[in-house]
Amino acid sequence: MEKKTFYYIRVSSKDQNEARQLAEIKGLGINERDVFIDKESGKDFNRTGYQTLKKCLREGDLLYVKSIDRFGRNSKEIKREWEEITQSIKADIKVLDMPLLDTTQHKDILGTFVNDLVLQVLAFVSERERETILLRQSEGIAIAKAEGKHLGRPSISLNSLSQSQLQTLSEKYAVWKAREITGTYFADLLKLKKNTFYKIIKEFEGIERNKK
Repeated sequence: MEKKTFYYIRVSSKDQNEARQLAEIKGLGINERDVFIDKESGKDFNRTGYQTLKKCLREGDLLYVKSIDRFGRNSKEIKREWEEITQSIKADIKVLDMPLLDTTQHKDILGTFVNDLVLQVLAFVSERERETILLRQSEGIAIAKAEGKHLGRPSISLNSLSQSQLQTLSEKYAVWKAREITGTYFADLLKLKKNTFYKIIKEFEGIERNKK
């Protein structure tokens, strides 16, 4: 059976760009259909792309990854997955950012020992980096809350509507109240989501009542 070469890419979120990792493929001669991408956290290996990749790997195949932290962020799981691929499946792995992590080379006892040692150190560092990031995020949220800062998307109120939205609201409110147009249609006219629309309507009606 012909040996195949695969490339695994992971970015932490849908907002991050995988272009930097994809650029590595050009010089490796890997078919695009053999590239697997996940836009998910590296906290575990329950990722669609990765699990599909594992099902494709066969003995003698080669898997490229950009770096250990792109492979995963949990040191114990990284070691377990590495051993499953290299020992159970009997495929090879090359980590581009760390040439020592190349199971196609140095298959003697010393080479295996060095490879395993480097893997464990890098996996530990990757996990610690993730823990540090999460700690900083939680500390930042706690500080923001203590300072009374609003977290998340800004709340939309009547005062935050544009002039055109306010005009549409005034012109179409009576028509909507008379049930000549639906709430969904009215919300679309105002470019508001359903929950926000009813919140704005409630605020608008309160102001109108106070005018009387």
